[in-house]
Amino acid sequence: MTRLLPLLALLSAPLIAAEAPGTLLAQPDKEVLTDTLLKDAKGAEWKIAKGKWERTSEGIRVEELTADNHGAAGRLVQKLGDFVVAFEFRLDGAKSISLSINDAKEHVARVMITPTALRVQKDDHDHDGPEKSIVFLHQAEKFEAGTWHRVVLEMVGDTLVATIDGKISGFGRDALFKTEKANPGLTCVGQSATFRNFTLWSALPEPKATWKEASTKITEAMQAAPRPPAPAAAAKAKAAKAKAAAAK
Repeated sequence: MTRLLPLLALLSAPLIAAEAPGTLLAQPDKEVLTDTLLKDAKGAEWKIAKGKWERTSEGIRVEELTADNHGAAGRLVQKLGDFVVAFEFRLDGAKSISLSINDAKEHVARVMITPTALRVQKDDHDHDGPEKSIVFLHQAEKFEAGTWHRVVLEMVGDTLVATIDGKISGFGRDALFKTEKANPGLTCVGQSATFRNFTLWSALPEPKATWKEASTKITEAMQAAPRPPAPAAAAKAKAAKAKAAAAK
C-alpha cells in the first residue's frame, strides 16, 4: 500500500457525524448534510434509481438486481459548488462500488473501488462527442470483504483529490470540474456492499495553503503506485499481437 504518512495522518481519525473530515486540498466551510445511513436514523432524501437498498443497524445494504440490467444506483438531489464528501464502505461480495459526481445533465467524476483496485477519474461527459474519460489513478489494492474503509473526495476549482483510509490519494485537474456540480451518488455492481456515515460539506474557493506541498507528494506516490494486472482478454490480445509482429 502506498503510504503518505505523516502527510495524511489527519485523515485516519474516525469519522464523526457533523464533524468536517480531514482534508488535503479543501477548506471545509459549512455542513450541507449528514446521514449515518443506519436503520431508524434520520436520513437524507436519496433518490434510488436501481437496485435494492435496505437500511440496517450497520449501514445501508445495497445490491444489484438482475432484473434491472444495471448496477444499483442512488443519488442525493443536491447542487454542489466546491465541496468535501466522506463516507465509509464495506464490500460484502460486490464486484465494484463507486462514488460518482454529476452536473445538471451528465457524469463528471468518480472514485471506483473493486476488491483488487482503486480508480480515480474524470468521466466521459458527452458520450458520443470528443470527450473521453481520464484516469488519474488506477492502483492495485486489496479491499477485503467484510472490512470497513473510508473515502474522502474533495473538489475545489478545477482540482479533484480522493483519499482512501487516509493512506492512498489520487488527484487530477480538468476545466469541467469548475462547473456547478450536482447529485452525488453511490453505486454497487453485484451483491452486495454496505455504506455508512455519509457527510457533505461546502468548501471555500481557495485551496489550503499546504496543498502545493501535498500535491507534490501525492504525485510522487501516484507515479510509484502498483498497477492492476491487465484483464485476461487484453493481455491475451497483446501477446497475440506481439507474436504476430515477431513472425513478420
